[in-house]
Amino acid sequence: MNGASLRILGGLVIGLALGTMLAGTPEGDTASAVAAPVGKLWLDGLTMTVVPLVFALLVSGIMGAASQARGGTLAARALGWFAALLLAASLLSAAVSILAIAAIPLPEGATALAASVVEGPALPAAANWLDSIVPTNVFKAAADSAMVPLVIFAVLFGIAATQIDEDLGRLIERTFRAIALVMLRIVEWVLWLAPLGVLALAIGVGVRLGGSAAGVLAHYVLIVIIACLASITLSYAAAVVFGRASLPRFAKAALPAQVVAVSTQSSLASLPAMIAAARPLDIDETKAGVVLPLAVSLFRAASAAANVAVAVYLAHVHGVELGIASLVLGACVAAAVSVAAVGLPAQVSFFAVIAPVCLAMGVPVTLLPLLLAIETLPDVFRTLGNVTADLAVARIVGREAKEAPAQTETAQQLG
Repeated sequence: MNGASLRILGGLVIGLALGTMLAGTPEGDTASAVAAPVGKLWLDGLTMTVVPLVFALLVSGIMGAASQARGGTLAARALGWFAALLLAASLLSAAVSILAIAAIPLPEGATALAASVVEGPALPAAANWLDSIVPTNVFKAAADSAMVPLVIFAVLFGIAATQIDEDLGRLIERTFRAIALVMLRIVEWVLWLAPLGVLALAIGVGVRLGGSAAGVLAHYVLIVIIACLASITLSYAAAVVFGRASLPRFAKAALPAQVVAVSTQSSLASLPAMIAAARPLDIDETKAGVVLPLAVSLFRAASAAANVAVAVYLAHVHGVELGIASLVLGACVAAAVSVAAVGLPAQVSFFAVIAPVCLAMGVPVTLLPLLLAIETLPDVFRTLGNVTADLAVARIVGREAKEAPAQTETAQQLG
């Protein structure tokens, strides 16, 4: 756990402790009244960056992915599997999270937790979602934080920008990359105040809930971990079914990289161990040298799954009913914005990537800062799942690339 995470966690613990000590007293009401505006101001500072940051990251990310795809058939195949497994992991997470919450119900006080934080930004209407899936006015969609039409427009914009003059396309990509960097700098300034903002929000929670808040947060961590484990299971299944690897062999080959992932919480730091796993997985090392760095750069299946789980959990806490359409939209947005989160610090990506999923599903984001403070443990399982998925895709694409020449030769002989 780095210094920033420790400070944010410290703000949460101190705030909850102070709020619990003052619960039921006039001083508690006073402390809550003083802390609420501070917490709301900080939350608004985070929220104001979401739309421009996500849009800029999506456009530059889509253009970067398209550029990678032009690098050859191997990269194009890898990108196709990235997209398929991202969506599959997100949809699986939605189903697993709902089942997990049904099997392990929300602790007492979860509903009160939703009422104990400051009011957040107004959410777009969830009704008539099909009518609003394509924005008639993209600026109005941005102003309303309507993430689904905004994400669709950003994806289309990014794809279209790859089809114009190459020099102009590079200029567009650099422009949006610059906008993203500016937004990230603002987020860094806001997150520098995160211990204070989380402290202020936690005081209100402690005053209203007392010690029961800890039980709700622990339950949240459990549900997200379950979603990550489901994503890991999906990666093993994909390696066996589509990569035609035996389960014991894949598990044994992946273990060293998984150990590095757990110990470092970094997919990038796990890359050398993943490359070393190529030979035990019968993957050509040259091909692994293309697919695995690409996966580390663009592919975060477990993170997308975890982000959906967070949104589903918050929907239950806030009493938001989720239909199949809302869950599918949330999964699609989670898959898309996970590509945009590449290289972001954990504290930045947590809010920038999960907030769009919540907004797409009509779920308030006001509890996200408190969940950010306890993200360290779920992040271990996110990284573990991401690394496992990277190796699964490398095995699948490596097998396909190996079989392609043999199929071509057979076809030529038959011809």
